[in-house]
Amino acid sequence: VQLQASGGGLVQAGGSLTLSCAASGLRFEFYGLGWFRQVAGKERKFLAGIGRNGGKTYDEVAGKGRFTISKDDVKKTVSLQMNSLEPDDTARYYCAASSSGLERVVPESYEHWGQGTQVTVSS
Repeated sequence: VQLQASGGGLVQAGGSLTLSCAASGLRFEFYGLGWFRQVAGKERKFLAGIGRNGGKTYDEVAGKGRFTISKDDVKKTVSLQMNSLEPDDTARYYCAASSSGLERVVPESYEHWGQGTQVTVSS
């Protein structure tokens, strides 16, 4: 199983980014998928998840309604669109897959992780 995240980079505050995660080696359509982020020295935090049936869950405290998760079962990709980015959004962003098929919010529920992509928001 491989999850390859991309789309990170340097963006000014107020800008937007769309992260993408390409999956291989798993029956993608049966998995729950999530996006997390982590700042060095701190715990990995849930941002958004999408279940195999398309149900979505967001951490509204972190996202404040600015993030949208989506997936494409044919392309085997899961994306996170992020708008109105703030310096506090600076972190490494990870995609993950859970065989539960559900959009779990705890990292321990995900068996497979991508390598992460760095997002840096300048003020």
